[in-house]
Amino acid sequence: MQDGKYVILCVDDDPDILEYLKVVLEASDYVVKTAGSAEEGKRRYVETSPDALIVDLMMEEIDSGTGLVTELKAMGNTAPIFMLSSTGDNLSRMIDTRSLGLSGVLQKPLDSDVLLSLLQSKLK
Repeated sequence: MQDGKYVILCVDDDPDILEYLKVVLEASDYVVKTAGSAEEGKRRYVETSPDALIVDLMMEEIDSGTGLVTELKAMGNTAPIFMLSSTGDNLSRMIDTRSLGLSGVLQKPLDSDVLLSLLQSKLK
């Protein structure tokens, strides 16, 4: 937490998605930190100790999102992690969401009501 507000780290290589997340989450009283790559996301994670993370599945490399989640898990992360995906229902065939310990999967295009509802339920 920062100044009594939950800190959300958003990791995506699409600046438009990051801006959308920042606008939606800040309007709902969250502090938002962003990263444009998995490597930057790992650094920002260490710097900010976020209360929750939103990570894009497919960034610069095909599995960089899952790689980041795996690294964070190895680092002892306990914050809820939500995966962003544009792959629809095929996501469960591509990765094992349970073994990654994901708290949820968000489909692109993002629905802000679903996003906020998921965050609210996991951060209570």
